[in-house]
Amino acid sequence: MGQLDRFNALVKDLETGKVRVAEKVDGEWKVNSWVKEIILEGFKYGKLTEMSEGQFGFFDKDTIPVRRFGIGDGVRIVPGGSAVRTGAYLAPSVIVMPPSYVNIGAYVDADTMIDSHALVGSCAQVGRHVHLSAASQLGGVLEPVGALPVIIEDNVFIGGNCGIYEGTVVRQNAVIATGVIINSSTAIYDATTGEYIRANESGQVVVPEGAVVVAGSRPVRKGPGAAEGIHIYTPVIVKYRDAKTSASVVLEDLLR
Repeated sequence: MGQLDRFNALVKDLETGKVRVAEKVDGEWKVNSWVKEIILEGFKYGKLTEMSEGQFGFFDKDTIPVRRFGIGDGVRIVPGGSAVRTGAYLAPSVIVMPPSYVNIGAYVDADTMIDSHALVGSCAQVGRHVHLSAASQLGGVLEPVGALPVIIEDNVFIGGNCGIYEGTVVRQNAVIATGVIINSSTAIYDATTGEYIRANESGQVVVPEGAVVVAGSRPVRKGPGAAEGIHIYTPVIVKYRDAKTSASVVLEDLLR
C-alpha cells in the first residue's frame, strides 16, 4: 500500500472513530504516534489546489479537504461558516455552532457542544457531554509525533475565551471558568490544599477531576517586580465540583 493509500484509509478510520490519535489505557492517556506520522504524510504528498466556494477563495492540499457530512451522521452543524476538516471524528448528537473549526485528527464524542468561534485543534480529544463555550481554543499538535494532544474528558465545562494548550489534560467533571489559560508552563494553585499543580514528567499539566478553575494571579516575590507589586497570571482551583456547580453549568435539553 502506497503512502497516499495508507493516508486515505486512515482518514476513513479516523472519521468513523475506529482509530484515534490518543487513547486511555489503564487510566492513562497514550498517544498513537503512528497515526500522526500518517497524517503528516497526507500533508507531505498532497498538492495545493483550489477549493473555493462562491465568492470566497480557499486553497489547500488536495489530500485534506473540508469534511462533508450527511443527515445520517447525526451531527448538527448550524449554518453560518463552520468547517470540519477531513480526518476528524464528530459523534452523533454533537452540535457545532457557527463559526467554529475542527481540525484533522480531532475526536469529539457524543452530546458535546462546540460553541461559536471555538477551535478544536488538530488531534485534540474531547469526551462526552462537554461544553466548549464561545471563543475558546483547544490547541492542536501534530509534531513531534510522540506529543500528547489536548485531552478534555467527559462532562467538562469550558467557559468562554479559554485557551487549553500543549497537551493539557482536563479530567472529567472539571469546570474551567471564563478566560482561563492553561499550557505546559502554567502553575495551577489549588486553594483547597495550598499546593501548586505543575507539569508532570511528560510535560503535561493535568487538571484534577471535578476541579473548578478560575483565573487568578500570584505576586512576584523577588527582584524589582516584587517591589512594584507585580503579579503573575495563575489559574486557581477554588473548589471541587458539587451539586450547586453542576446546576450552574447544566445545558438545556431543548438546545439538543
